[in-house]
Amino acid sequence: MSPILVRPVREQLEHDRIIRLLQAKSRRRYEAGMNPGAEQNVAVRSGTTALYPDLVLSSPGRGKRLEAVVEVETGESVNHLEALAQWSRFAKVRGGFHLYVPSTMVDVARRLCEDNQIAVSEIWSYHSIGEDVRFTLVQRSREAGVEARRTAPRPVSTPRKAPATKRPVRAKSAARRAAVKPSRASRPQKRK
Repeated sequence: MSPILVRPVREQLEHDRIIRLLQAKSRRRYEAGMNPGAEQNVAVRSGTTALYPDLVLSSPGRGKRLEAVVEVETGESVNHLEALAQWSRFAKVRGGFHLYVPSTMVDVARRLCEDNQIAVSEIWSYHSIGEDVRFTLVQRSREAGVEARRTAPRPVSTPRKAPATKRPVRAKSAARRAAVKPSRASRPQKRK
């Protein structure tokens, strides 16, 4: 349960809409389970405690390794109490911790993470333009960048042919060409 006991209805609708957008966006690369509102569909274990982040991203396939947990915040929920109660727990879960905050609250979220030593893999900002929501990566930790490069599929390389090198010109072949092709001085001149 979130320390914000009752989020304003308008913010709760926006919160759940963003979770659904992120789930649809994440389905390309991950298996994404979501917990909008008060629903508890997908849990993540942290020791003996079951946590219910907004979005749980797992690797596709048989292993279903936990890749990241995503927490979406609204203007009201970016505060010290929320950081201590939820963010600090999600940061300890194996996998990355991605935090989505409104674009106006990015500095506050960064300061809360620094002050409370919360290790966030990525901080994203979002803002709405009509019905369209835009996401912007604001901060990525060095460990997250190394992990992303390590787990990213590597392109299949094809062996390249060695560049063709010119053969050195031999003295004999140069002399033969000179003998075959007479120079201008040795050619007979045409009369006009």
